[in-house]
Amino acid sequence: MSKLTREELVLAANTIRCLAIDGVQAAKSGHPGLPMGMADVAVVLWLKYLKHNPLDPKWPDRDRFVLSGGHGSMLLYSLLHLAGYDLPLAELKRFRQLDSLTPGHPEVGHTPGVETTTGPLGQGIATAVGMALAERMLAARLNKAEPFQPVDHRTFVFCGDGDLMEGLSHEACSLAGHLKLDRLVLFYDSNRITIEGHTSLALADDARKRFQSYNWHVLECDGHDFDQIDRAIRRALRLTGKPVCIICHTTIGKGSPNKADTHEVHGAPLGEEEVRLTKRALGFAEDQFFQVPPRVTELFQARTASLQRQAGKWRRGFKGWQQAHPELAELWHQHMDGVLPPQLDELLPVFDPAKPVATRSASGVVLNALAKSLPQLVGGSADLAPSTMTYLKGLGDIEPGQFAGRNFHFGVREHAMAAALNGLALHGGFHVFGATFFVFLDYCRPAVRLAAIMRRPVTYVFTHDSFYVGEDGPTHEPVEQIASLRSMPGMTVIRPADPTETAAAWAVALRHTQGPTALLLTRQNMQVIDRTIYPPALNVARGAYTLWQSGAGTPDLILIGTGSEVELVLAAGKQLAGCKVRVVSMPSWELFEAQPQAYRDSVLDPACVRRLAVEAGVAFGWQRYVGCKGAMITLDAFGASAPFKDLAVRFGFTVENVLARARGLLTQ
Repeated sequence: MSKLTREELVLAANTIRCLAIDGVQAAKSGHPGLPMGMADVAVVLWLKYLKHNPLDPKWPDRDRFVLSGGHGSMLLYSLLHLAGYDLPLAELKRFRQLDSLTPGHPEVGHTPGVETTTGPLGQGIATAVGMALAERMLAARLNKAEPFQPVDHRTFVFCGDGDLMEGLSHEACSLAGHLKLDRLVLFYDSNRITIEGHTSLALADDARKRFQSYNWHVLECDGHDFDQIDRAIRRALRLTGKPVCIICHTTIGKGSPNKADTHEVHGAPLGEEEVRLTKRALGFAEDQFFQVPPRVTELFQARTASLQRQAGKWRRGFKGWQQAHPELAELWHQHMDGVLPPQLDELLPVFDPAKPVATRSASGVVLNALAKSLPQLVGGSADLAPSTMTYLKGLGDIEPGQFAGRNFHFGVREHAMAAALNGLALHGGFHVFGATFFVFLDYCRPAVRLAAIMRRPVTYVFTHDSFYVGEDGPTHEPVEQIASLRSMPGMTVIRPADPTETAAAWAVALRHTQGPTALLLTRQNMQVIDRTIYPPALNVARGAYTLWQSGAGTPDLILIGTGSEVELVLAAGKQLAGCKVRVVSMPSWELFEAQPQAYRDSVLDPACVRRLAVEAGVAFGWQRYVGCKGAMITLDAFGASAPFKDLAVRFGFTVENVLARARGLLTQ
């Protein structure tokens, strides 16, 4: 396209401002300040530099654009509409309305062109770090044949003061700088305003020094001077060896005569009178709404045409690359399509029933066995690989500027780890896992919740899953975490009973592509269930199954266990003479609830009302399975510091106590 004039850029930016204020005003809800303040930066980026294809939103080599301050979503919706995505103007008029394509905060998979769900501040930045990581890692694997390079794109992020106040931004930006993610460009909308007022109320950081200390390149520009914006972007694209932060000095609500540069424009409509005054100041008709001047349409159409030619050139090059390099083409297929070996179950290791193994250790054995056949399987831990057993041996590390390895070292950054995993999963090309102690789920939760909302196939390895942590005491002994995780919609929680169930759980996690999976694993050794005697561990995929029963037909008592407590209920069940006892292993409520009713009834027979559930966590939620005549052995208080065998006695997690409670039920 021909060189853009200042007048054209002004017109395009003011169009976005007017679309934003009209959308927010029509909804009587929203945040006009950010779109108005960042419109100038946005039009330069989108009309000159951002590489994407509105007619093929999933083009693999597109740049990723992340609006971390998702409250300013009308900026993104306006850009997507103008750029030619399948987002009609009618949907902008339905901003924040039921079933519209323009919800209050951007939602991936809901609105064409939205790359990630944002809203909780800081999440977009950290997710973008994962996206940038994915690009560098795929490039290291696939860009091995000249002249065509199938992976060559960038990740651009808009963030604001609120994003940078959140601790997550520190974790993520520190990690990105350490890793030298030089295809990551962050635009910091430095408008010095938050909801309560001026940022000086709570912030005295020097952003330049902060990002320099992270090992970032730092540039600055007047966010309303098109020449400065353009120069900053061009320079950012030339810089290498570090990510780039462009500090854009802007005015929130730019264009509003009475509310610009005030907190009043941050999160509320301008009001009808101020909308009219703003349009007058911007040169737009005061009595017209959702106006898109023909020249602005022409500018974006010309840019889209240019981008389509670029995408077409890539497709032609990719086709030739595939034909010339079939081995790399197959690797691309494995990564980008998530191909699993048809014999996946046969790859799972077999464990010796004579040798007890902690399920965290068994998980490590399984991971290393599977990784040999799954090049797309990558992951790491928050500085706990020796304890979570998640290191992929002999497969290399992700290091500063070196991205061919398979192991991440996230450092003591649980939240950034979880958010970066989201970015990796959203970008595509990898099945990712992240590990930490289960009690630190609370440090990961906001990003874990987003993974569930976005239905991303992230696997979490949460070890040290109960009070059996022992000597570390209540701060390290999860009690309520399992109930809270089960309460999260879209999350699949699996607490395997032994090494064989752990292997089966990994197969389930790898096959589950429509949401996250959490594996809860023990620190202490567990007996290996002999699968030549008991039902196959692959029953884990059904969530619960009958592990053992004395006598046929409807049982007199059902003992239900999860994880390490299955060993307890099995031992107790075998000592209950004179009655029919069924022992059920129930590693996953979610998988069980997904089964047909007939199967669920075959496991938890409705005719048997005497039921005892045993789990080393709070009782919350178990009532649905034990009913009004059942009982539970749970832990509804925080743990204590002592050897785990002493704690088991103290808290009643013994065969003797299970027997006593079971006999009590049988006498009712």
